[in-house]
Amino acid sequence: MPQFTARPQNDWKVVPMTERHGEEICGWRYEPPYDLYGWDSWKTICRLEIEFGDPELRSRQYASVTDDRGELKGFAQFFPMEGVIRLGLGMRPDLCGRGFGPYFVSIIVQEAARRAPDAEIDLEVLSWNRRAVRAYEKAGFRLTDTYSKRTPSGPAQFHCMVFEPDTPL
Repeated sequence: MPQFTARPQNDWKVVPMTERHGEEICGWRYEPPYDLYGWDSWKTICRLEIEFGDPELRSRQYASVTDDRGELKGFAQFFPMEGVIRLGLGMRPDLCGRGFGPYFVSIIVQEAARRAPDAEIDLEVLSWNRRAVRAYEKAGFRLTDTYSKRTPSGPAQFHCMVFEPDTPL
């Protein structure tokens, strides 16, 4: 496993995402400029049956990251594509910017490799989010492409980053 600048006191692990986790995640609020990563209310995403508010999608694609006491630290989405598993992830706001990112990402990469051993692992990140890009690089991802995509607030530049399997986990 890579050397991390910060490591939590308790080990973190990937577990199935529960409704309680989903509701808690919907309540997370990030400071600007990261506030765009917030979710609609739990009630709304359940009513619309979107993302982890859809029980079937939640069980197939989403997982939670907890510590050994069961305290929620973050979540991941494992989005299957042809020959690729694309990660989406979010860490609890009070843990962001404290150096836990590479450790958090490495746990999620290990789970992605377990779920799809022969698939390439990649993710997309807004190009202005240097904090996330640094965490992904420290966890073994390399920038492979930059492009514009539509978002709810208009077009934005994204980086595609691919996990390099030669990087030891």
